[in-house]
Amino acid sequence: MRHDESAPPTARRPKLSAAAALTVLCLGIGVCVSGCGGDSGAQAQPGKGGDPAPSSAAASTPAAPTSPASPSPSRTGPSPSKKSTGSADPTAPSASGPLSGKTVVIDPGHNPDNHLHTSEINRQVDIGTAHKECDTTGTSTNSGYAEARFTLDVSHRLRTLLQAQGAKVVLTYDGDRAFGPCVDERARIGNKAGADAVVSVHADGSAAGNRGFHVILPAAVRGGGADTSKIVGPSRDLGTRIAGLFVRATGSAPSNYIGGGTGLDTRKDLGGLNLSTVPKVFIECGNMRDPKDAALLTSAGWRQKAAQGIADGISSYLRG
Repeated sequence: MRHDESAPPTARRPKLSAAAALTVLCLGIGVCVSGCGGDSGAQAQPGKGGDPAPSSAAASTPAAPTSPASPSPSRTGPSPSKKSTGSADPTAPSASGPLSGKTVVIDPGHNPDNHLHTSEINRQVDIGTAHKECDTTGTSTNSGYAEARFTLDVSHRLRTLLQAQGAKVVLTYDGDRAFGPCVDERARIGNKAGADAVVSVHADGSAAGNRGFHVILPAAVRGGGADTSKIVGPSRDLGTRIAGLFVRATGSAPSNYIGGGTGLDTRKDLGGLNLSTVPKVFIECGNMRDPKDAALLTSAGWRQKAAQGIADGISSYLRG
């Protein structure tokens, strides 16, 4: 049973070979990587509690980008609910850097306590062209490591990396509410912030044997309160850069079951994308239900690499 709002209705097997998939991805971003299918040797560290902070070794970064055509890299239990319109880190340093003046909104998928508030998250909300549940519980690994804990952990790591480059970073929530926010509110937070880029962090819950990451792009949608006409192009640029640099940072291959091996998928059924008026993408970092992917997703070291890959893609996009 799928719990993830971003899960596709059906799994789709690609027609491209692994080599062709890598070629497509490399051509799309202007950078090629060797060993893209590797598992990075990460060891699983499953757990249901708090996630470890990044180690200094895991936080090391490659060299800064030299040109737009060749981009390269440059807490938490919920408290009682309060109405949130986005959470900036109050302890953030006033850093200067290449992303100074840029605002990035990070949207950690789901909420660890959504399962305790089923009536609230099952409430239907308007996503422009249809109605959909306010939010969902997300998936988990077979050992019980919840997607919502994964997404919040990666989002914290991502925030730290972007702030170090001078960006203003806002989280749609940060353990500061009992459930949600609803998918329409998540979109409004990015819109209200006037974000230069928004990334919603997820992990998939597909069948074992389905592996790899994919980035979800907004389709051209217009209806009700939804109009993505101005963000389709910029969002594709953002997503393509994230996909290519995620490969390099993590060693993970693009999805073998969605996106035809490109690491990209376009959808029109996600409220978080339909209602966005600023460039926005989702990233499914891997499949929690596949044992090999789960071993990566439960590794703190790999999560730091995932955050680095997403940060590198955002930085590449914002620097042009």
